[in-house]
Amino acid sequence: MLDWVIGLVCSFIIALAAYSKRSLSASGAAAAIIVGTIMYVFGSFPWFGTLIVFFITSSLLSKWKQRRKAAVEQNYAKTGRRDAGQVLANGGIGMLLCIGHSLWPHPFWWAAYIGIMATVNADTWATEIGGLSRSLPRSIVNGRRVPAGTSGGVTWLGLAASLAGGIVIGISAWALLYLQHGGEQSSVEGAVSWWGILLLGACGGLAGSLIDSWLGAVCQVMYRCKVCGKEIEKSLHCQTQAERIRGASFMTNDAVNMISSFLGGAICIALYRLL
Repeated sequence: MLDWVIGLVCSFIIALAAYSKRSLSASGAAAAIIVGTIMYVFGSFPWFGTLIVFFITSSLLSKWKQRRKAAVEQNYAKTGRRDAGQVLANGGIGMLLCIGHSLWPHPFWWAAYIGIMATVNADTWATEIGGLSRSLPRSIVNGRRVPAGTSGGVTWLGLAASLAGGIVIGISAWALLYLQHGGEQSSVEGAVSWWGILLLGACGGLAGSLIDSWLGAVCQVMYRCKVCGKEIEKSLHCQTQAERIRGASFMTNDAVNMISSFLGGAICIALYRLL
């Protein structure tokens, strides 16, 4: 019972602070409280702490040079203020892995979790930092120049940010494990060595982020504004209903994020088997 109280209080304080800073909507704050509480109860300090590292760094980056990124973000389906859909897309699978680990402890759960969190962190960093690139992005599908904000567009700055975002998750996961266990490999999570954790974060994050870009370019539902003619991720633009030009209606940005994070976790499981 004490874990439920601590998890709820900590999650509530963090979600409330994020809501006051407009990093979370009301639905996003509610979802964050649920996810955070469950992660604390069923997981341990490294599981909960890694989630918080992702949330804090991504929230800070979304506010960094926000005015400069505002024009590009007009084309996105979601903004820097996360709603419940974004919270669950980014943390929902990780929450299920945490529950699975509590029921059947195994290093695979931890490896997959690092891959998932590295993917969502790398993708967020790539979007927030890559959006500041002075050069136009290139399509991940054909390499051609595309307008800034185009789904599936990548830049060298974004790729570097993606790699850094994954590495930060790896470093955080290792540091939190070290703090909890004093450097001893005494837990199931600790079955992954420190350099293995860093490798999982770097590779899982970069690969998952690239998968996200590819899915965004090929599978994600896209619309064209009937007023300005822009290709956008949302169905309403210039106060007018936009025309769907490709993709299934269910393949939203949240769906793409969830699928790419799942595949990032799968990649890390495969990589773990080679370590």
